[in-house]
Amino acid sequence: MPAAAEGSVQTARGVADMSLDRNALTKVLIANRGEIAARIARTCAELGIASVAVFSDADEGALHARLADTAVRLKGNGPAETYLNAEEIVRISRETGVDAVHPGYGFLSESSSFAALVAASGMTFIGPPSAAIEAMGDKTSARAIAEASGVPVVPAITGTDLSAAELREFGRENGWPVVVKAAHGGGGRGIRVVTAPADAGASLDSAKAESLAAFGDGTVYAERYLSGARHIEIQIFADTHGNAIWLGDRDCSVQRRHQKLVEESPADIDPALRSRMGESAVRLALHVGYVGAGTVEFLVEDDAYYFLEMNTRIQVEHPVTEAVHGIDLIREQLLVAGGAPLSVADSLTARGHAIECRINAEDPFREFVPTPAQIQSIEIPWGPGIRFDSGYEAGDAIPPFYDSLLGKLIAWGPTREIALHRLTGALAASRVAGPATTLPAALAIAQHPDFIRGRVSTDWFGQTMASTLTDGSDLAEPGQAAAPATPSSAPRPEERPAFVGGRQYRVPGRGAARRAVPAGARAAGAPGVRTRSPLPATASPAELRSPMQGSVTSVRVKPGDQISSGQVLATLEAMKMEYPVRAPSEGRIEVVAVSVGDVITAGSMLFRLAASS
Repeated sequence: MPAAAEGSVQTARGVADMSLDRNALTKVLIANRGEIAARIARTCAELGIASVAVFSDADEGALHARLADTAVRLKGNGPAETYLNAEEIVRISRETGVDAVHPGYGFLSESSSFAALVAASGMTFIGPPSAAIEAMGDKTSARAIAEASGVPVVPAITGTDLSAAELREFGRENGWPVVVKAAHGGGGRGIRVVTAPADAGASLDSAKAESLAAFGDGTVYAERYLSGARHIEIQIFADTHGNAIWLGDRDCSVQRRHQKLVEESPADIDPALRSRMGESAVRLALHVGYVGAGTVEFLVEDDAYYFLEMNTRIQVEHPVTEAVHGIDLIREQLLVAGGAPLSVADSLTARGHAIECRINAEDPFREFVPTPAQIQSIEIPWGPGIRFDSGYEAGDAIPPFYDSLLGKLIAWGPTREIALHRLTGALAASRVAGPATTLPAALAIAQHPDFIRGRVSTDWFGQTMASTLTDGSDLAEPGQAAAPATPSSAPRPEERPAFVGGRQYRVPGRGAARRAVPAGARAAGAPGVRTRSPLPATASPAELRSPMQGSVTSVRVKPGDQISSGQVLATLEAMKMEYPVRAPSEGRIEVVAVSVGDVITAGSMLFRLAASS
């Protein structure tokens, strides 16, 4: 379906005549894109609510715009001029006559000023009141509110201008390591773990700079870092009738650079501890007058738990809660926003187990560099308990301007063992042609003995899995079935599909590779063994070129500087991911070809190097 011109509309289908629930809302604008926008549009259709999508130039014809009843262009591509343009989105909301605005997650979802602007314009913001977002959006004030609500917190030092000397003193009193965090925003941005006093100054400056660039505010604070802790979060929901409940928990401990990779529900924790955490989360929600879906995140160490932050929105990982509790949280958001009471009066008991893997357009063999590209084909197997939430279909392009999430693969089973078995099978059989994806990393996690036993912490991926993805090692355990040699590819040419009795089978052709990895067969080139994909070739050994399209966020050297092998020379950012550019060897900087703020393409020269003198 062709996209509309700026300010014009396009109609996809008629709204269903019959809805599953009576609702005061008749039309909703979705102030987001990608997977969550597509999900909201589908749920609106189910409830008989008309939907309005907004789309940037890069998202013209995108899935979320195709699914909505009406789609309106946001001129431009950058987030600031499109999906973060609150005034323009509210203007479109008024012009299209919507009753409410759903912010999804990310972008404006936790902007108190946007929520207030929507409300002031006579529309319903599908989320908590702006005052609740304001109170919980600043992590330092959120800590104070948690303490006032009787929720345990980690020792911390806060202030508008934290200094390196104060940070070193805090570490001396509370022990190292210490973690520096952005006071505003989330998504793992503006976070630095400081392991020793000597690193305090550089880490503090780096956290402040990233926080300022990401959120427009460089305020940071510091907490005692809990090594080996688990990241457990509680789903809460409140309505406008005074009801507030918690809906189980999620274990989100598998993280890379504070970005979640795998989430599951329920967590393997003591039921009494789960109850205490759930009650604390509800107490906190009631304290700030919360309405709608939200998540209270905790760090758990042994039998103790500590408040981390509150996300005043729907979470990326909400499907695992839906799977084990039999509730549609997006539907519940729409109903509550329309004035209805919660459909459940009390917390529900989890049924079975669910695990979610985020599938991103990133290359795990090259430090997870983003890989925006057109999707030539996408094949996700369907089966009992398998669900795939995506914002893309074959033929769609993943633009470089936004996050890299391609979709979320969720597996449910009556037990964790069965859920994990289903997940592993689905990951191994999935194919995406076009961009490199994190499918092999997800499969490696699912097959790792630590994850199978449920023995992981927030440090686990960096300490255990990162080297597996960068040293050329096989990602399948010897003796187990290995995933295809190129998981982010179309069906292999040595196989051909055949249909027998209405079912599709893959028939091995001549020279088909063996499926299993013999014990000890880890050498590069052995059947079933995956090696790290090479970086793009440079014009000469003396030129260091960009491996990706993106923006230059820092340049750490100048002409004449002596450099060492592995030293970070600059950082690039694309699709909300930060990528460090490292020196390939010792040498000296002859030319610096880029500056902070430059937008570059893959292959652009960054530095010219000379041999060390």
